[in-house]
Amino acid sequence: MKNVSEDRKRPAARQTAGPVPTAPAHDDQHGTRNRVARSILDHGPSTAAELALRLELTQAAVRRHLDALVAEGVVEPREKRVYGGRGRGRPAKAFALTDCGRGTFYQAYDGLAADALRWIAQSAGGGAEGEAAVAAFARARLAAQAEGYREAVEGAEPEARTQALAKALTADGYAATARSAPNPQLGEQLCQHHCPVVHVAEQYPQLCEAETEVFSRLLGTHVQRLATIAHGDGVCTTFIPKAGAGKAAHRTGERPTQTTTASASTAGRNPA
Repeated sequence: MKNVSEDRKRPAARQTAGPVPTAPAHDDQHGTRNRVARSILDHGPSTAAELALRLELTQAAVRRHLDALVAEGVVEPREKRVYGGRGRGRPAKAFALTDCGRGTFYQAYDGLAADALRWIAQSAGGGAEGEAAVAAFARARLAAQAEGYREAVEGAEPEARTQALAKALTADGYAATARSAPNPQLGEQLCQHHCPVVHVAEQYPQLCEAETEVFSRLLGTHVQRLATIAHGDGVCTTFIPKAGAGKAAHRTGERPTQTTTASASTAGRNPA
C-alpha cells in the first residue's frame, strides 16, 4: 500500500521516480478511514469524487478506503439521487453511513435517557413517589422488551430455557451466556457480559430490578440477582434455581444463596 501522504493530490510535474515507499502503519490507514466516515457524517451521502475533493485525496485512495468501510459494514453504496435531467452513463454511487457506522460516533443517548428518567421522577413529586414512577416506567419498558424473548424461551425445552434467554439477550447486545452454578444440582447462572444501559442503570437501579422481575416471569421461577455491572461488578449474574433445588440442597447440606453468592464475587473478576 502507498503511504497516506501519497494519497494527497500532487501536481504531475512534481512526481518523480524513486524507491517504493514503505508500507504505512495501520493507524495511518485507520485514521484516514475515520476521516472518510466523518466526512460522510458531516456532509451526508457522498460520491468518491466528492470525498476526494473534500479530503484532498486521490479518488483511487478514497475508493480503497470506501471498499474497506463497506466490508466493515460502516458505509453502504446507494444510487446517487439526480435532480432534473440525467446525463449519459451510469449514475455515480453515493456512500452513506449505516446504523452501525453512525453508532461508532459519539451519541448522547445516555444523557438523554438519564434526563428523561429524572424528569419522570420530578414530575411525580420526587422522593418515594418519584422512585415509584421510575420503577413503573422501567417495568413497562422491560415488559415490552420481554415480548421479544418470550417466543424463544417458551419454545425451548424446560432445561434449555436459560440458554434460550441468553441467546435472545445476546441478539439485543447483552453478550449473555448460561452456565451451571458451582453446584449444578442447585441451578444455573445467567451471565450478561455487556449492559447497553449501564451508565443510566448506575443512577437508576430500578432498571436492573425490573429486568430481574422479567427474567423471573419468563423462566417461571424466582431468580436471584447476584451481581451487576452497574454496581461495579465485571458481569451481571443471575441465579436461576432448578426445579427441586431446595430438596437437593437439603440432601447435600448446601444453601443455594451461599453457593451462588460466592460465585458472584468471582464473576466480576473472572467473567466466563
